[in-house]
Amino acid sequence: MAKLTPYLYSGNARRQAEFYVKALGGEIVSVQTFGEMPGGNPADNARVMHLVLQAAGLTFFLADAGPVERGNGLDLTLEFETAEAAERAFDNLAAGGEVLMPFERMFWGSMFGRLIDPYGVRWQIATAPEGQ
Repeated sequence: MAKLTPYLYSGNARRQAEFYVKALGGEIVSVQTFGEMPGGNPADNARVMHLVLQAAGLTFFLADAGPVERGNGLDLTLEFETAEAAERAFDNLAAGGEVLMPFERMFWGSMFGRLIDPYGVRWQIATAPEGQ
């Protein structure tokens, strides 16, 4: 069995991780900088080499790597147990970003919405279809 952990490259990994902590709840578990790497470039000392974030019950990795270009070939999907929790996450992640599909009930029975957060990451926020 494998475990999937999203690894997000960022222009400012600390700021992006702090946004996710506020949007989804959770905490920054650890931060390693390029300054901790043997033989690193002193100009990069404060840049994030590896950050571990736990939010929404999941683990995410982030690192400074800029400039970052995001494509439209991947969405991160979060499925919540309640519509209230899903809508709260949707609204928080959408703040300062772009709503692609409003959060509303879909014909297949779940609450669903799509957005691009302020850091260019695409998200699908959903609940399980009723009765599942």
